[in-house]
Amino acid sequence: MIIQSLLDTDLYKLTMMQAVLHHFPGAQVEYKFKCRNEGVDLVPLLDEIRAEVASLCSLRFTEDELVYLRSLRFMKSDFVDFLGLFQFNGKYIRIDALAGSPGQIDITIRGPWLHTILYEIPVLAIVSEVYSRRMHPGAGLDEGRRRLQAKIDLVRTVEQALDFKISDFGTRRRFSFAWHEELVQTLKREVPQFFAGTSNVWLAMRNNLIPLGTLGHEYMQACQALGPRLRDSQAFAFEMWAKEYRGDLGIAISDTYGVDAFLRDFDMYFCKLFDGARHDSGDPFAWGERMIEHYRRNRVDPRTKTLIFSDQLSFPLAIEIARRFHGRARTSFGIGTNLTNDVGFEPLQIVIKMVECNGQPVAKLSDSPGKTMSNDAGYLAYLRQVFGIEPPAP
Repeated sequence: MIIQSLLDTDLYKLTMMQAVLHHFPGAQVEYKFKCRNEGVDLVPLLDEIRAEVASLCSLRFTEDELVYLRSLRFMKSDFVDFLGLFQFNGKYIRIDALAGSPGQIDITIRGPWLHTILYEIPVLAIVSEVYSRRMHPGAGLDEGRRRLQAKIDLVRTVEQALDFKISDFGTRRRFSFAWHEELVQTLKREVPQFFAGTSNVWLAMRNNLIPLGTLGHEYMQACQALGPRLRDSQAFAFEMWAKEYRGDLGIAISDTYGVDAFLRDFDMYFCKLFDGARHDSGDPFAWGERMIEHYRRNRVDPRTKTLIFSDQLSFPLAIEIARRFHGRARTSFGIGTNLTNDVGFEPLQIVIKMVECNGQPVAKLSDSPGKTMSNDAGYLAYLRQVFGIEPPAP
């Protein structure tokens, strides 16, 4: 059984779920799976994936886990009470071969947002680990350990004044849970001064680490259907987040509609209200420069704000970014696949994205065109028009 706890997920799924309970409990959504690797045949894995998801649906939060969640300052008692009743319902997920696409599989999650929001992370972790053990049976972790040690050795060369901090953001595409926990424990033991924590709540609980996370793209996307009008959906999403957390968990995600649209909506009020922003697509150096200039234009000292970088980071790139912005803004780095699935084999590049909310298409228009995912090309064109975004070059 790959997933052994409902806490084996990223914190931001739980923080978003709490906001859904309090503000959007009736929302209905649909998510779709996509594998970005070329030529990978996932169809032979279907039965094993289905069996693992069935096991996932048997889990409940334990009393110890609920006590732990209550200890987190931003978790409210009614939400934890709700989690005490929560269980995945298999009727909301369908796993089949994708018609007309040899080797591809179709995972569709459809139902109440409140009851489907937690599916994404464990399902992706299941697909990734089933693929790893099927494609590399009996594979050892010696190469992964060697690569991790090289990263640790590199981090130890970073100048102390840089205040360089990395976090584990790699649950969804990890090689295996066992490797995930081993590398987290290794980083905590070997370079605690550089290791800020993990997005994985169960590993944070088991290893006395800080769980990290705020909100993700699906929350921003859902607000396209839940807000008063489409053009105001980004500002509406930030307003509702602030209403729920009252200044806590104040990192805004900046690339739902690209950085230009983000900066238009992220006015002086939001600059002062939020603690910082997260980069997840496009050129990280250009983004950081624009954020610093944006803060200055809005009479906010960027040195008081945190820029979090999390887009396909490697350790050398994270260090280069940290040096570029040292003394100009606070920085932190969430590293995913390059940590949890860098063991000598090509990892799967897999995602599950929300494509519909309350019967209406929703989408993300990031600064990396390959990350755009939607069922409706017409809606994408309309979204670009509403937010004043140029269509990608042919």
